[in-house]
Amino acid sequence: MSHRVAVIGGGAAGFFAAIQVKTNYPNADVQLFEKSNKVLSKVRISGGGRCNVTSGLTSISDLSKSYPRGGKQLKKLLPVFSTKDTWKWFEQEGVELYTQTDGRVFPKSDNSASIVNALMTRFQTLGCELYMQSAIEKMEKEGEKLAVTINGQRQLFDKVIVASGGSPKRMGFKWLEDMGHKIVDPVPSLFTFNLPGDPIRDLQGVSVADATVSIRSTKLEARGPLLITHWGMSGPAVLKLSAFGARILNEMAYQYEVKVNWTGNQNEQEVRQIIDEIRSSNPKKKVENVNPHSFPTRLWTYLLEKTEVDLAKNWAELSKKEINKLCQVLTNDSYSAKGKTTFKEEFVTCGGVSLESVNMKTMESKVFPGLYFAGEVLNIDGVTGGFNFQAAWTTGYVAGRLGK
Repeated sequence: MSHRVAVIGGGAAGFFAAIQVKTNYPNADVQLFEKSNKVLSKVRISGGGRCNVTSGLTSISDLSKSYPRGGKQLKKLLPVFSTKDTWKWFEQEGVELYTQTDGRVFPKSDNSASIVNALMTRFQTLGCELYMQSAIEKMEKEGEKLAVTINGQRQLFDKVIVASGGSPKRMGFKWLEDMGHKIVDPVPSLFTFNLPGDPIRDLQGVSVADATVSIRSTKLEARGPLLITHWGMSGPAVLKLSAFGARILNEMAYQYEVKVNWTGNQNEQEVRQIIDEIRSSNPKKKVENVNPHSFPTRLWTYLLEKTEVDLAKNWAELSKKEINKLCQVLTNDSYSAKGKTTFKEEFVTCGGVSLESVNMKTMESKVFPGLYFAGEVLNIDGVTGGFNFQAAWTTGYVAGRLGK
């Protein structure tokens, strides 16, 4: 095939799609257009500059559950290019990877430059062309071809892959909407909880390995590590909850009540039993010195003060009322959230091109033949942990086959 193929967007999905097109069709003329003067920006900053390239999960079922939107459709795509295939691809390109204990996968160099260089090198070796500061203004059909207006210049292509990324505003998708694609309104996903004025923020840096976080009057709940920050709460449990609750929390105008079970999943009765055991085995010990759940000391002191328990009291001296209140705070603590804070620079939105407008076997547009999609421009988003990159590699791989 000596077709001309345009790839729009110089992120992870765009580069991977371009590489796949050229791998599958060596005679194709593959040109990648990026509107800014930087490429692979998110790859560079991901994971604090280390690049969380994928997830260590290998079960397709478990993987698909990590996507609040698009998981069902990805379940059918992931067997085509899964986390194992990502691992294999980068290792073949000379990048050794490793899995952290939390399941995230990074290059052994702990430097995102390893991933950037692998993509750039393969892209250049294959003979793909890169055009920076090239904004797409319009796209329309011209016979069997697609006419794309780039920086005021009209060019004809046989196939086009759109990997232009997410947009915080619907306007960013207007050109695709004008072509007949259904657009799902974008709203932020992966954000931390703002707790303005709450004294818990004084515990900045304190973390709990296992907490359950939920949102009052919804079914939203997530369990995992929780981190207290200078603006409120973060960590995997909170970020997961924000991703799965992205639309609901947006509808609540980011004002909601956060419930925290600091013990993980113990109920009030189980906590009461633990406290009774402590009281009988350590009656003379001070309350602040015996910490039943091995919480960080600062957090334990804070929770006792919140319960209005006198820290100088011995365990045997606690009244029934104090015990009741302590059990309540440990299992059903409450905080008022207002607003949101984006998680680092890794801004993720849910929304974009509706999957109803796309043939999910080939990633080809249902309304505009010859046009394909890959990456965050689609209404697919994952929780933190390498899942958004995996969606980029998978959709980029499939789109790059151009319906093959």
